Amino acid sequence: GLRKGGNFLLNTSWSVEELDANLPANMKKYIADNNINFYTINATKVAEELGLGNRTNMIMQAAFFKLANVVPVEDAVKYLEDAIVKSYGRKGDKIVNMNKAAVQRGISDLVKVEVPASWSQASCEGSCSACSACGEKPEFITNVVEPMNKQEGDKLPVSTFVGREDGTFPHGTAAYEKRGIAVHVPAWKIENCIQCNQCSFVCPHASIRPVLVNAEEKANAPEGFETKKAMGKGFEGLEYRIQVSPYDCTGCGNCADICPAKDKALVMEPIDSQLKEAPRWNYSVEKVSIKDNLMDKHTVKGSQFAKPYLEFSGACAGCGETAYAKTVTQLFGDRMLIANATGCSSIWGGSAPSTPYCKDKNGRGPAWANSLFEDNAEYGYGMAVATRQIRESIRIAMETVLENTNSEDVKAAFNEWIANMEDAEGSKAASAKVLSVLDGYKPCDACEKAIKEILDKKDYLVKKSVWIFGGDGWAYDIGYGGLDHVLASGEDINVLVMDTEVYSNTGGQSSKATPTASVAKFAAAGKRIKKKDLGLIATTYGYVYVAQVAIGADKNQFMKALTEAESYHGPSIIIAYAPCINHGIKAGMGKTVDREKKAVDAGYWHLYRFNPILKDQGKNPFTLDSKEPTASFREFLEGEVRYTSLKGTFPEVAEDLFNRAEVNAKDRLDSYKRMAEMKYE
Repeated sequence: GLRKGGNFLLNTSWSVEELDANLPANMKKYIADNNINFYTINATKVAEELGLGNRTNMIMQAAFFKLANVVPVEDAVKYLEDAIVKSYGRKGDKIVNMNKAAVQRGISDLVKVEVPASWSQASCEGSCSACSACGEKPEFITNVVEPMNKQEGDKLPVSTFVGREDGTFPHGTAAYEKRGIAVHVPAWKIENCIQCNQCSFVCPHASIRPVLVNAEEKANAPEGFETKKAMGKGFEGLEYRIQVSPYDCTGCGNCADICPAKDKALVMEPIDSQLKEAPRWNYSVEKVSIKDNLMDKHTVKGSQFAKPYLEFSGACAGCGETAYAKTVTQLFGDRMLIANATGCSSIWGGSAPSTPYCKDKNGRGPAWANSLFEDNAEYGYGMAVATRQIRESIRIAMETVLENTNSEDVKAAFNEWIANMEDAEGSKAASAKVLSVLDGYKPCDACEKAIKEILDKKDYLVKKSVWIFGGDGWAYDIGYGGLDHVLASGEDINVLVMDTEVYSNTGGQSSKATPTASVAKFAAAGKRIKKKDLGLIATTYGYVYVAQVAIGADKNQFMKALTEAESYHGPSIIIAYAPCINHGIKAGMGKTVDREKKAVDAGYWHLYRFNPILKDQGKNPFTLDSKEPTASFREFLEGEVRYTSLKGTFPEVAEDLFNRAEVNAKDRLDSYKRMAEMKYE
């Protein structure tokens, strides 16, 4: 711990009175007993005032050097300002000057806290709101997750892991973190809400959701649980509410930005004013039933009444990847197998001890695993082949029973399962009947071994939805050979590529998905060659389902692509445009969904679907879903630092590369148009 007389700096908006109310008792007692010099600074407010958004790094660094006294503070300021010019000079004088101002404010805005004498008597009786946000915690959270999060995992004895020798972690541990990292979170304005569910659809962290309650659930709800009459066929007698989890929200603001209501139904408010929503959130997820069967789940609105099996990940605020993956789990999560390539999606998808993939009350949810960067496609392919073989062995076992049993109920159930084994929803109903008739069934000697095999493999009765997740660094580059092999195999498997156009997780290196003129590591002078067209390459097989999507541009097209891809009995690949913090979006990460729309409007990104089934029907399998560009391509580039920085560092090539980037995008669109106009007889 901090030594006696040490300095402790806290970035907070709390006053001394609020510190007293919210700091844990053991922390207050330690500060008082050890004569800690306690300082606060509202770096978040300073950053907002200076136009830095949520970037507090220079403010906090300056405050550190002021307090640490490792070098004279005047020298520290000079070194920091020199580093600012070196690091941010290519982004322009405005950015440089804002960061220099941040250094000065980091020194001037420090506040020394006079520690109350009462803190030495602080006890744990009664706890702050954050301490009780999660309610009761499972043993694994207390004994494993929390020590690991405190970086005390090395202290755990081997006995802690008895029963977990295979290395598996339980689902949904991220739900117990309740980090409370947002400065502002959305507040729901009930009178303005049009019940479109778009806010929930785009939320990267599943921390805002629509709730449908019946009369009993409404009557038992906590105080302040406001609702309005649910609109739509099938919702008769139900009330509707948008519920936010303030401790899980990251404050990106995409939900408020996307709200289509004339008067916004979501307004970003200081988190302190919204902590009252925590018990209402707990009630909505613990006591209110999921009502996902009242309308088509394969629609934008309908999908959001389904449970997201991906929630509260550690992805960046405003992440462009997670909304895609979350929606996949809402449609297929109770029967999913996921092979995840190393990269951002494996980090937010499963950084020990945090597991954002979760299960429902029936214990069903995605089975997720990560192998390596370079072999993920093969890894997922192995899952698909193994699953197919296991289910085939179940079919053979059932046929053995059918030849020998006299039970008409067993015959009917087994025949129904065999007829529906490749149909997702059909296999669910048939599987339930199989398990029902086998409960208490006394098999004949000739059937006993086969019945045992069926029951041993009962987890595979329902058709699995096998998915391979990864980013462009994996799909376009390092793992492309394996991906091509898997797509060529003809196996019934699905691939989701979250295309950020750089190696995001390792710091923004150029990949084959990086477009012309974009500045990235290993392309500091702008990418000189054009973006690889992964989707077009995949269409050349003819039997691979291919789609290119962007939820900000067309949510319905994305839902169509998801539904068609998963139901297609063969390989499918969906390539999703995913804005990233590495893009340097000038409007901020609260505009990532809007950037997706702008990318399509400007002709920077195109939407299409290639469905081989249509070819079998004598129709053109290629559908160009995006319209003719209506916005300026150059203006779109001007909205991101990864492009505009080129004008500052290499102005002599910037104009030429920008022109080439626009020509490349137009050429790609023209090729799609030609494909869409082809005649199939």
